[in-house]
Amino acid sequence: MFTRSPFKNLNKTKNIVAKTPHLRRINSFSDKILALGGVFGVFCIMAVIKEKIILGVDPGTRFMGYGVILTQGDSMKVLQYGVINVSKYTTQGMKLKKIYERIIGIIEEFLPDEMAIEAPFFGVNVQSMLKLGRAQGVVMAAALSRDIPIVEYSPKTVKQSVTGNGNASKEQVASMLDTLLKMKLDAKMFDATDALGIAVCHHFHGTSIMATMKGTKKGWGAFVNENPDRIK
Repeated sequence: MFTRSPFKNLNKTKNIVAKTPHLRRINSFSDKILALGGVFGVFCIMAVIKEKIILGVDPGTRFMGYGVILTQGDSMKVLQYGVINVSKYTTQGMKLKKIYERIIGIIEEFLPDEMAIEAPFFGVNVQSMLKLGRAQGVVMAAALSRDIPIVEYSPKTVKQSVTGNGNASKEQVASMLDTLLKMKLDAKMFDATDALGIAVCHHFHGTSIMATMKGTKKGWGAFVNENPDRIK
């Protein structure tokens, strides 16, 4: 299971305290921070608060992408990304069951603080919308069962946040993510890179879970038009 130490970036603080004679009797972490005083102490506390794990999900009824990132301040690190393939299952019920189980497994492994997911959309193709809505609902149910806050973003909002262009291609999104995340992503895993893009978009929208709801009224229509092979 993935574990985190909220004090892992404060080793320098501990060393400074150990080398300062009049601070040796100060035992609690908070007292050490206060003893260091001023802006530096506040900065250290803020650094601890801002550490966050975000799970991004790109919904699909055949292939569902996911990406997990660790953020702290402006830094981002990929913990895992991949694709949940349920295309081999013949019934919608079994597909939804497997999606739910896999998302629960990811949640239990990485303990995300928040989930970001592509937003629903009411389009012309009712059956396609219904299938995608069910898949998204199962993912959201998994997060809610673990009390994880959920925020939705439209594809255009994600593209705009990641590349600066709301009409960017999947290739352009993946290329920009290589730069932002400082790693070479698998170019063939567009579902997974899209999910990472959603997580990165959420990070860029700030730490407030309530400040990220703009631009969520569009999404499923564009998704279906761009990904007809993922709905069956």
